[in-house]
Amino acid sequence: MVKSLILIGYMGCGKSALGKSIAANKSLPFIDLDDYIESQENTTISKIFEKEGELYFRKKERLHLENLLSKKIQAVISLGGGTPCYFDNIDYIIQKEDFLSLYLKTSPKVLAARLFEEKNHRPMIAHLDSLEALEEFIAKHLFERIPFYLKAEQQLTTDNQSVEALVDQVEKLLA
Repeated sequence: MVKSLILIGYMGCGKSALGKSIAANKSLPFIDLDDYIESQENTTISKIFEKEGELYFRKKERLHLENLLSKKIQAVISLGGGTPCYFDNIDYIIQKEDFLSLYLKTSPKVLAARLFEEKNHRPMIAHLDSLEALEEFIAKHLFERIPFYLKAEQQLTTDNQSVEALVDQVEKLLA
C-alpha cells in the first residue's frame, strides 16, 4: 500500500470495523480521529462539546487533522462523520497526495438498523425513540453531508456486504 487510507462516512457506516480489518491485514496502525483528538486534548469529545461548544471542537478537529496528515505515516485513518463537512476539510484531505479518501456509502435504512441498538451511546441520536424517527433524522442529515462525502476520491457501497467482502474491495482499490 503506497498511500494511507482515509475513511469517510456517516456514523455506523463501518469506518471503524472496516478500518481495523484493513489495518490488521496490512500491518498498519488504525487511527480514529476522534480517539486521536481525545488523547491529544486529554478529555472526551462529549466534554469538549459540553464545555466549549461545537465551533471550538471543529477548530480543534481541524488542527488535529492537519497535525495527523502532516506526519509521514502509513496508516488507516477513520474520520468523524462531520469532519469532511466543516471548513474546507474535505478539500484539504483530497489534496493530500499520500492519502486516498474513501467514502463508505450506506443507506439511511441500514444506518438506522445498525445504530438503533447503540443510540444511547451516541449523543446526537440518543433522543430518538423509534427506528422510523432515527431513519428520518439520518436521511435529513445525510442530505446535508452527501455533497462533502461525494468529493472523496473513491466510493464504496456498504449495504448488505460483510466486512470481509468490503476489505477485499478496498484492497483492490489500493493495489
